[in-house]
Amino acid sequence: MMIQIDWKKLHSCVLVGALAVTASVAVLPMTSAVAQVRTLPDFTDLVEQVGPSVVNIRTLEKVSARAGAGGAGEEELLEFFRKFGLPIPNMPRQPPRQKSPQPQDEEQPRGVGSGFILSADGLVMTNAHVVDGADEVLVTLTDKREFKAKIIGADKRSDIALVKIDATGLPAVKVGDVSRLKVGEWVMAIGSPFGLDNTVTAGIVSAKQRDTGDYLPFIQTDVAINPGNSGGPLINMRGEVVGINSQIYSRSGGSMGISFAIPMDEAMRVSEQLRVSGRVSRGRIGVQIDQVTKEVAESIGLGKAQGALVRGVEVGSPADKAGVEAGDIITRFEGKPVEKSSDLPRMVGGTKPGTRSALTVFRRGGYKELTVTIAEIEADKSARKAADKEEKPTASSAGQVLGLAVSELTDAQKKELKIKGGVKVEAATDAAARAGLREGDVIVQIANMEVANVKAFDLVVKKLDKNKAVNVLFRRGEWAQYTVIRLAR
Repeated sequence: MMIQIDWKKLHSCVLVGALAVTASVAVLPMTSAVAQVRTLPDFTDLVEQVGPSVVNIRTLEKVSARAGAGGAGEEELLEFFRKFGLPIPNMPRQPPRQKSPQPQDEEQPRGVGSGFILSADGLVMTNAHVVDGADEVLVTLTDKREFKAKIIGADKRSDIALVKIDATGLPAVKVGDVSRLKVGEWVMAIGSPFGLDNTVTAGIVSAKQRDTGDYLPFIQTDVAINPGNSGGPLINMRGEVVGINSQIYSRSGGSMGISFAIPMDEAMRVSEQLRVSGRVSRGRIGVQIDQVTKEVAESIGLGKAQGALVRGVEVGSPADKAGVEAGDIITRFEGKPVEKSSDLPRMVGGTKPGTRSALTVFRRGGYKELTVTIAEIEADKSARKAADKEEKPTASSAGQVLGLAVSELTDAQKKELKIKGGVKVEAATDAAARAGLREGDVIVQIANMEVANVKAFDLVVKKLDKNKAVNVLFRRGEWAQYTVIRLAR
């Protein structure tokens, strides 16, 4: 029996089947890929929208023409040979120089940065460090127009500066709401890294309220920021400026994926004062503060590690007059919680000097309400140092259970530290040494109980539960801090 095969039909069936199989395999990945592509941001519209508002800033400084005057080095060399009676080497003779008027100072390039137009009448915002020390500031727009700018004001603490150019009808940026900014959100930067104008980079917000030891909390991003980007805008996907690129973390001088921007709400508060008066007025209360650790919070009955631990109070300061004491923990300012110590300087700094503000402090197991009158911030005063010329009193050994030998304080020591009582550590061993106490420290409180003298110290120590950790408030120099002594090992 002979079987006939219609090769044309068979070929069609195989082809159709193959396509069907291919389609069934390929449809899902293609659909998924398309969906992923649709979720990726497109920055082209943002660049067109915000790009014209970003400027390049060049700074110049005046350098004396004498330093670079031709022949100066030769004159000095000849004088050297003459002075020491050495034979003058063969040197090409220079034609006699004509006497000229006093040489004029020359302007030399100092640095390059970025900025952005804040108002249509020519107000430009940038970093204070971009214009610091500049004798002349040049602002170049994206249309290549260049203007000499006048520095309206600069604030080094916040690193914000305002400059003004003589122009109108400029494209100003839109200021965004930083409170709406979320970690993981896409952001874009435009600036002049290494002098390359209008460079666009993008990334995401890595963290908010990042403390770097500076006066302001920063926005951390992974946007590529390099030298020259300073002062440029950080832009959200709505085309709004939410920050000013200010710092980078780098071991090489270039981008390493960690950059910091000043939040725009803080920048606007500073810029308004600069615009009105050319300077920033900040409040102060005159305290030295530190973080409250979890261990200390639990040991003194505060519970949660929060607030700002007062390590020292400046004599005659607003805090001193209000009754704030070393060892207090400031938990609220004007009714707002102080979550961490770095919150307090920002809260106080943002308060107008002369304002009467409410403080809540935690002291010896309870809360106390105080009222402080805010003063204007001033340069930090160096700590006073006074040598104790009096003989040391005999030390008491009653605190041996804690690893402490203590002695009475002299009247001079109490006056110097501005305290009513306490005991001086003559020796710290075992548990006390492990807690960080050392000779010369002054203990003013143990287990939330004041220690006025050696007798009071002995009484408190005798009542301690040796199986529990003991909190100790002590002074080291002018500053107070807590530590916890653990007897059981």
